[in-house]
Amino acid sequence: MSETEVKIIDQVEENAKIDLEDLMRKYDTEARFRALTGWQGQLVALLAVAMSCFHFYTSGFGLLLAQMQGAVHLAFTLALVFLLYPATSKQSKTSGIPFYDFILAALGVASALYLVFFFNDLVTRAGLPTTTDLVMGFILIATLLEATRRISNPVLPCLAIIALLYCYFGRYMPQMLAHRGFSVARIVNHMYLGTEGIFGTPLEVSSTFVFMFILFGAVLEKTGLGKFIIDLSMALAGWSTGGPAKVAIVSSGLMGTVSGSSVANVCTTGMFTIPLMKSVGYEPHFAGAVEAVASTGGQIMPPVMGAGAFIMAQFLGVPYIQVAVAAIVPALLYYFAVMVQVHFEACRLGLKGIPWSQLPPIWPLLKSKGFLLIPLIAIIYFLLAGYTPLKAAFNGILVSFVLSWLNKETRLTPVRIYEAFQAGARGAIGVACACATVGMVVGMGTLTGLALRIAGAIVTAAGGSKILTLIFTMCASIILGTGLPTTANFIVTSTMAAPALFQLGVPAMAAYMFVFYFGIAADLTPPVALAAYAGSGIAGSDPMKTGVTAFKLALAGFLVPYIYVYNPMLLFIDVVPMVMVQAICTALIGVFLLAMFSIGFFKAHLAWYMRILAFGGAIGLLIPGTTSDLAGLAVLAVIYIVQTAKAKKNAARAE
Repeated sequence: MSETEVKIIDQVEENAKIDLEDLMRKYDTEARFRALTGWQGQLVALLAVAMSCFHFYTSGFGLLLAQMQGAVHLAFTLALVFLLYPATSKQSKTSGIPFYDFILAALGVASALYLVFFFNDLVTRAGLPTTTDLVMGFILIATLLEATRRISNPVLPCLAIIALLYCYFGRYMPQMLAHRGFSVARIVNHMYLGTEGIFGTPLEVSSTFVFMFILFGAVLEKTGLGKFIIDLSMALAGWSTGGPAKVAIVSSGLMGTVSGSSVANVCTTGMFTIPLMKSVGYEPHFAGAVEAVASTGGQIMPPVMGAGAFIMAQFLGVPYIQVAVAAIVPALLYYFAVMVQVHFEACRLGLKGIPWSQLPPIWPLLKSKGFLLIPLIAIIYFLLAGYTPLKAAFNGILVSFVLSWLNKETRLTPVRIYEAFQAGARGAIGVACACATVGMVVGMGTLTGLALRIAGAIVTAAGGSKILTLIFTMCASIILGTGLPTTANFIVTSTMAAPALFQLGVPAMAAYMFVFYFGIAADLTPPVALAAYAGSGIAGSDPMKTGVTAFKLALAGFLVPYIYVYNPMLLFIDVVPMVMVQAICTALIGVFLLAMFSIGFFKAHLAWYMRILAFGGAIGLLIPGTTSDLAGLAVLAVIYIVQTAKAKKNAARAE
């Protein structure tokens, strides 16, 4: 047995001691569900499958009216949350559903379905709610806030409560925030019966596109796609310098875009990739950080983008594929920067890849299970062919069903389909709660006009300066995005922070992408870097050190948004082909220099003044303009000459 094999086995054995369930419960609130058995477990399973069947059927054969679709979607969600998630995390390991959770589930379902059963009456008396209407609205708001608290964390429901209180007490606010205030009846009516509150765009998207793509991901997982992607990544990159880290980047990025949760992705793929990185010599904190950065980056990588892209497309009023295309270059820059950094770190430590003999052979792997990639390719084809995202997801699931029977190991038997439909529904209810709750925040913005006031305050504080406005908006997005799931994250940041950029004439696509990036960056930004802390739990490293390292590795992710705000062409806006090619090439070289600055290595150790020079060159290449590009290239040439000479000198000394 080789030394590498021994190390890998040791790491796997060490990792086996980690309680993955406890780790996920600690950092991923959606993992804190009850372990149900008997008739209660069967009841929840049947409800979850029924929810998936409802969405699968309506996506293929016709949706209900938007508000009714959202109401049924929310009814299923509230029932499942109260039956699955206890009032406190301490109760999550106990079996059995207490009677009061059945009552809460019934109240949530009744208040949601009230909109379905009495839809025509409600439309007839629009703007004139009865006492019963208001009572049902109050019940839905209360049960929704509690459900969101259970499945998410206190951040989002507290934000929604503050929004509701602001609607009522607006007249008592400071002048900049003051408004005339609204009655309880008006607030409940707006949030419950209107189309700009709970049943607004976020829940509409959750009840259609988002659910189907989550279900699509659950179906693919049951075919064994996750293991196949890891094996394929191993075959493609495992042999290279520092190969295991590159495997983590590729596999976690691909799985992260489908999963929609950076923390959940860290806890699943990280159980394999982090021990693998440690086995070849990466330090524990670095291994945990790489996995966190790769998994979080999946939220901004097309085609799925953690479901945030669907919301963005709806807000922009453009086809979903346009958002996915716009995200290609930023995602490329992000992952290229991470890949170069792990390569430099491997070179600095003298790490090698995994021997060819220990890697899965690529051609037999592709021959036996390569067809598992076809559903992903099919999704992209359907979107490019003009299908709606909903229809594309529906067709993608059908393609997965058919292709799975090409191999005995991947076959979607009735049992696996049943399990996939369960997993799909359970994976979607967190997003549904977040979208419905954040709908109240959006509703507050439309009712009071707060978003415009915040935008005006940011622009005023920045003195009209574009760069200062961007910095202030970045800080606001990171703060607002802390602790929120991807979809809720984008909705809040786009509502509260993006309008400041609109006032400066930033294109809507660039503005939304800007706040989207920084909202997601909250998962990697200490002191609340949940993805990094989850990675540290698996790696056995210091959480804060892992968080700081993750922040460094994601540095490109903090600069790239500024680039496409100043150069929207990188988002395929007003494209001039040759100019865009130049912009992409110089941006790639820029993040290459940025990686040198971050790691402090290129062919040999970089002195502190050379690192500063590398950072300056990176900024020059990232800023649009031929003069700055030439200056950045000159810096690269100087560093190359100096470091090559230094490397030769070090080699001669070693001899």
